[in-house]
Amino acid sequence: MRYWFSLLFGILFLVGAMHSTVMYSRAEAADTQWYWISSDNNYSKFYDPAQVKVQDAFGGIATRITAVTKTSYSYGGAKETLDNYGIKDVVPNNLAYSLAAVQICPQTRVLAYLNETFYDKNGKKLWSKQYQPLKYKEMNSQEFDEDFYAFIVDSVFGMGEVDRRSASDRWLLLWQKPDARGGYVNCMADTTTMRVNGENIIFWEWQEYKDASGSVREIRFLKKAVNLLQYTGKVVRSQHWNSKEGWKDYTERDTDGLYHAVEKGTSEEKELLQLTAYEKAHSKWVHRYSLESHEVL
Repeated sequence: MRYWFSLLFGILFLVGAMHSTVMYSRAEAADTQWYWISSDNNYSKFYDPAQVKVQDAFGGIATRITAVTKTSYSYGGAKETLDNYGIKDVVPNNLAYSLAAVQICPQTRVLAYLNETFYDKNGKKLWSKQYQPLKYKEMNSQEFDEDFYAFIVDSVFGMGEVDRRSASDRWLLLWQKPDARGGYVNCMADTTTMRVNGENIIFWEWQEYKDASGSVREIRFLKKAVNLLQYTGKVVRSQHWNSKEGWKDYTERDTDGLYHAVEKGTSEEKELLQLTAYEKAHSKWVHRYSLESHEVL
């Protein structure tokens, strides 16, 4: 039963992706009223609530959403963006803002850019790109687009994505333990990313390795799937940070695609028990946007 449901959802997802760039080929052509999201020293972010559109739904639940975003740049933000994109023929002083059409699939917390255009302060186009094939990014605390995602999804569902990002209990402590170097490890789950799929709870986990003085020497940022009923779990993605190397992806080294048994008395069991308790206490949140009640029989 779950197989046919997953197959149908996959077909809908692919069909939507093929048509998305046609439907939103010119974000800059639409009349807009920008709603401010956030600002820092480099960027100010906005979106137009009137242009948030549900493109596909299943059982009355949105499965594909499109929207238009705007980003304004300081000199530092412009330089960082142009460097990251590898754009050499636009100087940071000229880049004032960008407009983008984006697509979101809330069941998997992913966002993709359909097209993007850079402008100077007078509205002159400096650079433009139509993205094909689409490259989806899963939204978590390390993604630039996470606040775009939260506001856009909330404008459709109103389930509290924005509030959860800034909530005092966003990070759920799973376990702590001393390490062999005289420091300790602190492990937390990001509740904004938690969602239940079948027997699995899927989430991103933040592990901080601190020395005896309390300074962070290493971070491990992991996407996990834990089967609460079968007492098993697996790492889906693995990213590490230290002060010498910065962030590196260790997914290939740290994952084998298999579920492994959670042993009694371990940190992994503490983690599973905390996740089980959270799922019971916050069932509405972790099952938000779920399609499971609409499975194909």
